Order: sequence, then structure tokens, then C-alpha cells
Amino acid sequence: MTAEELKPAEENSVKALEEEGEIAADYLEELLDIFDLDGDIEIDVRQGRAYLEVTANGDSNLRLISEPETVEALQELTRLAVQVKTTSFSRLILDVGGSRQARVDELTRIVNKLIAKVKDTGETVPMKPMSSYERKIVHDIISEAGLVSESEGEGRDRHIVIKPAQ
Repeated sequence: MTAEELKPAEENSVKALEEEGEIAADYLEELLDIFDLDGDIEIDVRQGRAYLEVTANGDSNLRLISEPETVEALQELTRLAVQVKTTSFSRLILDVGGSRQARVDELTRIVNKLIAKVKDTGETVPMKPMSSYERKIVHDIISEAGLVSESEGEGRDRHIVIKPAQ
């Protein structure tokens, strides 16, 4: 395929992701209204996914739903709502009140400690199960450190094992 042939497909893909983002934003807006929570919803397309960020200025009650486990649950509900409307699988990412960045910072801190342990001992170290999105972040951190990582397990038990460099 030529670049000209690929471009319309990419535009259609971005357009579909933007539509997915709009559907998700409508769903989240209704949810925020039901629970009387303040928040502005921003939609973006990043790395082939719809990315929604719920933010608020000043003294907001948004913190009530910004815990990582709650955001993960809201993300799954939002994905389901999008899938019902579009009849196709959704990989959207939801961030509420900066919780995603806070989780990335926490994962980075944890992984760096484990990387040091693997380098010191030369032994593999398993991590706790996490979402595919979090595993991707962790794999990238480990790779940048020059070590090897693999995902093991199935479903909710899927986790990463950090291994010394070969």
C-alpha cells in the first residue's frame, strides 16, 4: 500500500476513535450528573486509543471517584457503554483527577525498586497482577532499564516477571 492509500484509513480510524470518545463523554457526563460530581471532560486520541480525562478546578468533589480502583471500574463501565453503542471493542483510557499519572508515578517507583533487586540478586522477580495498560507501562520501564520482562498467567492473574538481562 502506498502512503496515500493508508492515509484515509488512518483518518477513518482517528474519526472512529473521536466518535468513541464522544459516546464515552456523553456516558460519563450522565454519570457525573447522577452523582452530582463536578468535572470537565476532555477527549483526545493517543496511541490508537480514545483518551478521556475528567478534571475539575478548585475545590471539587471529583476526588470521590479518583482512586485507581474506582477509575478502573468506571473505565470498564464506560467501555461497555461504548461497545453497546458501536458494537465494537473499545480500548479507551479514562483518567479522573490525574489518577492515571499518579498511578504511573507509583508504578515507576515500585518497578525501579524491583529492577534494583533483580540487578543485585540476579534472580527473577514476579509482580502483582495488573491491567494490560499498567503492564505496558511496566514493560516499557523495565526495557529502558536494560532488563527483560514477560507477562505470565491468565485473566485477572496476569502479571509481569522481571528477569535479569541475558
